[in-house]
Amino acid sequence: MEENEIEETLEEEVDELEKARAEAAEYLDQLQRSQAEFSNYKKRIEREREEFVTLANGALISKLLPILDDCERALETVPDNLQGLTWVEGIFLITRRLRMTLEQEGLSEIEATGTKFDPELHHAAVREETNEYEEDEIIGVLQKGYKLHDRVLRPAMVRVAAKPSGESKE
Repeated sequence: MEENEIEETLEEEVDELEKARAEAAEYLDQLQRSQAEFSNYKKRIEREREEFVTLANGALISKLLPILDDCERALETVPDNLQGLTWVEGIFLITRRLRMTLEQEGLSEIEATGTKFDPELHHAAVREETNEYEEDEIIGVLQKGYKLHDRVLRPAMVRVAAKPSGESKE
């Protein structure tokens, strides 16, 4: 009878051991899942933080673009007799430094003149009827457009060629 009791006790111990192993495997699985979820959470938070920084930079850069435009327009109208003056050179340097700083942050100018009109990159302010250019070719830029990394920050405001209304498309 003692052997029978020993076998029963042994079977109970084996059952408890199997239950403990199953429980340990379940805890290990839960731990691994929790670690994976936490890792995914950290990656998501980092992506969201980067996106927030990019959007914040975009908002600030959008506010600086009119200043850059004004500086460039002012420099384009400086009379030849004032070109060599120190303060004019200073404004050239300030404008160049502002442009370089914005470019370091990911700003790039949208190419326009001589390219085909693209509504995602350009805003057609004027359509001019002409035979000198291809249909939908950009013939002039009224306001420069910019991208911040791969996102359009401000579309280029352009003049676009159109066939004269008396002519039909080929």
